Amino acid sequence: MVALGLALVAGAVMTSCGDTPGSGPAISPLRNTPTLTPVAPERTPTEVPTAEPTGKRPGESEVGTLMPVVRHGARGTKKIALTFDADLTAAMRKRLTSGKVKSYYNAELIGNLRRLKVPATLFLTGMWMEQYPGRTRELAADPLFELATHSYAHKAFTKDCYTLASVPKRAMLSDVRHAVTILDRLDPDATRWFRFPGGCYDGTALHELAPARLTAVQLDVAGADGFAKSARSIVDQVVRNAKGGSIVVLHMHGGDTAPLTGKAVEPIVRKLRAQGYQLVTVTDLMS
Repeated sequence: MVALGLALVAGAVMTSCGDTPGSGPAISPLRNTPTLTPVAPERTPTEVPTAEPTGKRPGESEVGTLMPVVRHGARGTKKIALTFDADLTAAMRKRLTSGKVKSYYNAELIGNLRRLKVPATLFLTGMWMEQYPGRTRELAADPLFELATHSYAHKAFTKDCYTLASVPKRAMLSDVRHAVTILDRLDPDATRWFRFPGGCYDGTALHELAPARLTAVQLDVAGADGFAKSARSIVDQVVRNAKGGSIVVLHMHGGDTAPLTGKAVEPIVRKLRAQGYQLVTVTDLMS
C-alpha cells in the first residue's frame, strides 16, 4: 500500500514555494501543472482536504469527494521519478494510418532506458494501448517499468487546455474507466496512477473522477520535449530544474510531436546520476 504524506503544496509548481528539505510528498487537491510548455495558468478553486491515497495497488485511493493529486515526492530524498506519457489523439491516429508518421512508439527511447537500466512510470492513453497492444504487454512484462493511465483519447478535462478537445463533464468518468479497463486487460498488475492530458484539471474534474479510485500524478519539472528543436534543450530543461523528489514529465510516443526524447534521455540520466540522484518509479518515489 502506498503511503503518501499530507503536505499541501502552495504556489507555482516550478518554483516549489514553501518546500523545505525533508518535507514530505506533496498532495494538492485543486492545483494543476501542465505537462506541456508553455505553462498554462493554474486553476485554483478553494482548497479542501483530500483523502490520503490507499489501496492494494499503487495509486489506488479510497472513494471520496475528490481525486487525490500528487505533485512531487519528499524533498529530502535523492530520488527523482522520470515519467513518460504516450499520447495518441484522433488527429495523430489519422497521420499514422495515412503514413505521414511511421510510428508513435519510440523504440529508441525505450531501448535507451533498458540499456541504462532506468526505472520509469509510463502513462498510456487508451487509444495508444489499442494501437500497440503487443508493445503494452511487452512494457508491462519489463520489471523496469510500471504502467499507468493517461485518459482514453487525450482530451482535456477542462476547457482551454492548449489546443486539446474537451471531455464533457458527463463523460469524464467513463473516459477514464475505459482507459483503465484496456490497461488492466493488457497488464493485470497495472498501477492506479493517472495523469491528466495537458496537465489540466479543476475541481469539477477531481469531483467527477473520484469514483475511479485513482490518484492523479502531476509534476514539478516539464521536460519541454514536445516539438523541441534540439535534444540539448530538453536535457538542459530537466537537469536545471530537477531536484530531490521531482517528478519529471517527458513523452514516449516520439513521431512528429516528440521526436528528440530518445536522444535526450541518455545525457539526462547520466547527468542526474552524476549528481547523486537515484532514478525511480512514481510508486517508489511516493512510498
